[in-house]
Amino acid sequence: MLTTPHQIYQQSAVNTSNPLQLIIMLYDGAIKHVKLGIEGIETNDFQKANTHLVKAQSVINELISSLNFQYPIAELLLQIYDYLVRNLIEANVKKQKDPALEVLGHLSNLRDAWQQVAKRGSAAPGYG
Repeated sequence: MLTTPHQIYQQSAVNTSNPLQLIIMLYDGAIKHVKLGIEGIETNDFQKANTHLVKAQSVINELISSLNFQYPIAELLLQIYDYLVRNLIEANVKKQKDPALEVLGHLSNLRDAWQQVAKRGSAAPGYG
């Protein structure tokens, strides 16, 4: 149940977004959680690190579940996402920020690419 104005706003944004905007929102969420996870590692707040790195994994898993394998790029994206999840697990288990920093870089680059697709008004290739 949505109780705060922020939760209501977020739900409204999701409900009124097109598929490309939703993909970009997922990337934004994953990036935010990876950054917070890195911050947790840097400050030795391992509960915070765990919470946010696991949330980032969940967001990436949501990206995986939205792939449409009728498009060849979906298989490549699946491999990339799998690699990112494995790096997040490594960062979380070993409490090392380097694997998470690598994930952050890849997510940022992918988000920028999707942003360019959205600016062109193209469909979301690889997503259902």
